Amino acid sequence: MICTVIAHTAESAKPMKSPEYLVLAPGLVSDETVWQQQVHDLGSYRVADQVVTVVVDYALCNDLGAMADRLLATAPPKFALAGHSMGGRVALEAYLRAPERITHLALLDTGSDALPPGEAGEREKAGRFRLLEIARRDGMLAMGKEWTLKMVHPSRLSDATLMDAIHQMIARAPLAQFEAQIQALLARPDRSEMLAQIHVPTLVLCGHEDNWSTIERHVEMSRRITGSVLVDVPDCGHMSTMEQPAAITRAFRNWLGLETKQ
Repeated sequence: MICTVIAHTAESAKPMKSPEYLVLAPGLVSDETVWQQQVHDLGSYRVADQVVTVVVDYALCNDLGAMADRLLATAPPKFALAGHSMGGRVALEAYLRAPERITHLALLDTGSDALPPGEAGEREKAGRFRLLEIARRDGMLAMGKEWTLKMVHPSRLSDATLMDAIHQMIARAPLAQFEAQIQALLARPDRSEMLAQIHVPTLVLCGHEDNWSTIERHVEMSRRITGSVLVDVPDCGHMSTMEQPAAITRAFRNWLGLETKQ
């Protein structure tokens, strides 16, 4: 697995020592399963170059800012922060609130824009409400099976182990949580302008075939963040941490300044 890495260097982007804590923010109706391989690879306790990993639980928060407040209330005083999908937006909200506490930032398969106006926004609303209706009528598992058809790289749809892990994760999420998080995403603020305010080592990563949060979007986000590193993961859709876990771990170790294990 070879990832395309594009470094955006600047004199102001100085390397920092490896963090002791890594807070992981999952995406829509996701839990620690999304980060399972990274937690295993990086270590759940600090030994040598390992880091303490903490996965955020949003409970029934229906606002991205409230999710960020919950993250900050339970996080260590200083920590690295990685967010996947909706979790990337939560990470931006956390950085906006407490930049002095965050030593490193990673944004995976995510975005910084608000709901677009006009037809594009209406299409997104209709798509999200259609999935919500499936969940209300047929249950979260049925919704998850429908949703993931466009979220996972086509070559991985036949991987029964991967797909079952994703489907069961979604099935565990309460309907009320799905409703709350849909509300939060539709009301998301535009944080594109704040990207220029980020001055910590930043990883911007995307599955090359992510049809929801495209690689082009991540190229633009990375361009706006001084000194950021963009990683383009091939043969990978939206669920990058589960589809190509080894590639994401390698990117994390480089981002965090951890020694690469042979």
